[in-house]
Amino acid sequence: MDADEIKRLDKKHVMHTWSVNANLDPRVIVDADGVYVFDSGGQRFLDFSSQVKCVNVGHKNSKIIKAIQEQVEKICYLSTGFAYESRSQLGKSLSEVTPGDLNKFFFTLGGADANENAIKFAKFYTKKQKILSLYRSYHGATYGALTLTGDRRRTWAEPGIPGVVHALNPFCYRCSFGRTYPECDLQCAKHIEEVVAFEDPETIAAVIIEPVIGAGGIIPPPDGYMQRLRKICTQNNILLIADEIMVGFGRTGRWFAMQHWDVVPDLMTMAKGLTSAYLPLGAVAISEKISKALDQEMVYCGLTYSGHPVSCAAAIATLEVYKEQNLIENARVMGKILKTELEKIKNRHTCVGDARSIGLFGALELVKNRGTKESMNPKKHAKEINKRFMAKGLYCPVGPMQPIMCVEIVPPLTINEAQLREGLEIIDDVLGYADTLTDS
Repeated sequence: MDADEIKRLDKKHVMHTWSVNANLDPRVIVDADGVYVFDSGGQRFLDFSSQVKCVNVGHKNSKIIKAIQEQVEKICYLSTGFAYESRSQLGKSLSEVTPGDLNKFFFTLGGADANENAIKFAKFYTKKQKILSLYRSYHGATYGALTLTGDRRRTWAEPGIPGVVHALNPFCYRCSFGRTYPECDLQCAKHIEEVVAFEDPETIAAVIIEPVIGAGGIIPPPDGYMQRLRKICTQNNILLIADEIMVGFGRTGRWFAMQHWDVVPDLMTMAKGLTSAYLPLGAVAISEKISKALDQEMVYCGLTYSGHPVSCAAAIATLEVYKEQNLIENARVMGKILKTELEKIKNRHTCVGDARSIGLFGALELVKNRGTKESMNPKKHAKEINKRFMAKGLYCPVGPMQPIMCVEIVPPLTINEAQLREGLEIIDDVLGYADTLTDS
């Protein structure tokens, strides 16, 4: 099938996500290998986004492909009521890398339904009905997960599920409380404590949080925040759910982002890097106290493809690749280079208001005015910046749906220094154009 026919059929039969479909003119991609993807015209693009922040081990990994092939030849599918090797082995393999006593797993198809089931478990266990989430957050596009989501995409599906309360985030560059870290004494954490008091802790089953805000602009929390949040939850008998879907599996330079602050959540959700997106799979990691309690009750959760044998085989191989190729360590090493270079880019460009990163998870926030921090308008300018990136062979999409505009750098963990610098040089070059859009 040639590129024109692929695009014609796509336009006729496919409903794309997060898009005005009538306005789309999708590029046809015909191959992917390592940190690169290739279009039908033969152009190569450095994948600086790991597609949807998920292809952590890079494209076309032979070990994962072989594991999928071997499992397909053995067993393609079994009822979830049976025990089988790939799911049992995956549970064991995950328990060896997850923090604390998170050693039992409920498998899902992806991240959104992992979050859906995590809040069910929280409600089953606590017998309480409310969930506290944060405004700058994205937890998925299914109905419950979108209600948990704090950013403006949530409003298009409202009213959502009942009992979800939102609070303000830690965000030092744009502090909602007008304070400066560390003199602020973590007013953002005190805010959570106050919201919990007003909502009545006896009604709150859990707080769900992205350890590092992902789709909202890649915003790491200040040191001390996560420890304070853990303490607030523990003191009020509220569960802490860590949404590690985007940041888990080495993205931040640790297996899981919560490990940066030595905090163990009660429930932890994962997907994306679990299989490096080679096949759909998500999971809820469950602490021992919760799993022991739920073992005695009917679990009213079910998915036809929960723990699909082939997806589990892909995940086992993916975990082995992380270890064998030292990808967690590579994320730390490359992450240090990324942090240094982002600061240099910030200092060279008036359009960059803030540079932030943790591991291979970084962002440059684009502003119209550095002094006022007025954001550059993504609806006006994202398309042109994306066009210029692609023309230079870089896939690093700037999204148009957030109130702030960020260039997000999230390459596969297999990237080497030369490739990382290649992508950053293109960003540096294109931001020269973005400088012309500022008040300066």
